[in-house]
Amino acid sequence: MYSKIIYLDKNYGKGYALRKGFEIATGEIIIIQDADLEYNPNDYYKLLDPIINDNSEVVYGSRVMPGGIRVRPNSIDTYLRVLANYLLTFLSNLFNNQKLTDAHTCYKVFKRNLLEKIVLKENRFSFCPEFTAKISRLGINIKEVPISYEGRTHSQGKKITFIDGFSAIYAIIKYNFFK
Repeated sequence: MYSKIIYLDKNYGKGYALRKGFEIATGEIIIIQDADLEYNPNDYYKLLDPIINDNSEVVYGSRVMPGGIRVRPNSIDTYLRVLANYLLTFLSNLFNNQKLTDAHTCYKVFKRNLLEKIVLKENRFSFCPEFTAKISRLGINIKEVPISYEGRTHSQGKKITFIDGFSAIYAIIKYNFFK
């Protein structure tokens, strides 16, 4: 297995870093994994299986579906993030004609050739609604599998904020109505 580390001179955001990684990716399948390891790499097999065996093109790991192990800190910001994720997933499904339980999950697994069919622009966490909208416009049904998740609080280093939630709503609208 081949890997390459890319060092950026500045933190431009998740979407920017992903695009830089996509530029050098050579494999047939891409798995997005955040560096904080809230998501367990042991779930890769479950995520890859539908692509390898069921002819799925895109698979998301769901922190909501039964079957995964979830550890979430007992804090108000955790509960607010869970509530926000439900709202954002509802809006995403409404406009993208999907039936996702967790549209803003880190784990997005897809066939690399899909990157030739879409142009990604978002630099921050709005990558997630942009990617979902653009994949949905291609008529691709996104499959989900349950995954394990060990969440963190802001005091433990969680970086997403309520501003990212508003940016996600804007991106859902932008990429569904203004393309």
